[in-house]
Amino acid sequence: MARIPLVHLAHARSGDKGDTANVGVIAYEPDHYPLLQEQLTPSAVKHHFGTMVRGPVERFELPNLHALNFLLHGALDGGGTVSLMNDAQGKVFSTALLRMEVEVPDAVAEAVRERGRIPPGWDPDHYGESRHD
Repeated sequence: MARIPLVHLAHARSGDKGDTANVGVIAYEPDHYPLLQEQLTPSAVKHHFGTMVRGPVERFELPNLHALNFLLHGALDGGGTVSLMNDAQGKVFSTALLRMEVEVPDAVAEAVRERGRIPPGWDPDHYGESRHD
């Protein structure tokens, strides 16, 4: 078994509803959905966010979409209209969840290595330079 960032298995979107952040996680490949179901339990997600989520975490399964939806209660300091948080609408919770490490079989880890949100050919040493190919 290997530990890899969730971003290599899935993509995610997030937003808000009052004081609750909503995070949807969608498997890139249908075969990896059972790994998401196994690894992304409400308690594991709550542990990942630590004190950022003061209330319970609820999980809803959407097997036809190979997706999970999480409600992170008490995560937005009252919500967008009253909070002084930098991200009162919960937009970065998806990125934060994609940084969570999950345990997968070695063969899966090898197959998805370097996938995630890293564009092919991207070189961090030359980020921002114009390319004339």
